[in-house]
Amino acid sequence: MDRGLYIAMSGAKQILQAQASNANNLANSNTPGFRADLEQQRTMPMFGPGHPSRVYALTERPAQDFKPGALQNTGRLLDVAIEDSGWIAVQSGDGQEAYTRAGNLTVTAEGQLMTDSGLPVVGNGGPITLPPYQKLEIGLDGTLSILPPGANATEMAVVDQIKLVNPDNQGLEKRTDGLMYLKEGGTSPVSGEVQLVSGFLEGSNVNNIEEMVQMIQLARHFENQIKVMKSLDDNSQASSDIMRMG
Repeated sequence: MDRGLYIAMSGAKQILQAQASNANNLANSNTPGFRADLEQQRTMPMFGPGHPSRVYALTERPAQDFKPGALQNTGRLLDVAIEDSGWIAVQSGDGQEAYTRAGNLTVTAEGQLMTDSGLPVVGNGGPITLPPYQKLEIGLDGTLSILPPGANATEMAVVDQIKLVNPDNQGLEKRTDGLMYLKEGGTSPVSGEVQLVSGFLEGSNVNNIEEMVQMIQLARHFENQIKVMKSLDDNSQASSDIMRMG
């Protein structure tokens, strides 16, 4: 009896975790460059003293869905999208190099090139800081060219280059800040194959219909686990009643 109750209880708990992942995907369906989380469930034996006579359900996030999102034409000069594979290097909150597909960039009053979420964009020598300019252009290879104040239109000058990388997706992991990191640590080298498209943003690759269907399925699975626990409790109560009658 207790074995069945434990299995149903652990199953319900893990379904709640899967629902959290599902809800996070839906919440980020309009987040530029977002990569949907995948989840799976499997049965695991419970090890301890003696033989593993109990099992429990385990929800895992084995990977992310790396298929690209649709490109959206914004016409904004500081919006960039990556064609096909590749990533934009940024500096995470703890100073590490991380990678994102969100290309909605901004320039602060101090000239720092940042993502819309406030992360510094990495260039040839670290976080990019631009000198004063009256015009800024972003090339296909991430080259940043400015027209200095007072200069004529033919005096565009290259000041830095956005670091674009293309590591193997199998070697990447998403952390709690939503950014991608190399699993083994370190940084990825610059790739000359990655190209940017100015005036576009890559949308999230979340499929809202699939996620809504998944939400309904998870809710039904959770209800089934609760019903199993209720049935086991009723059976336990009935057994106790029979024993008292005896």
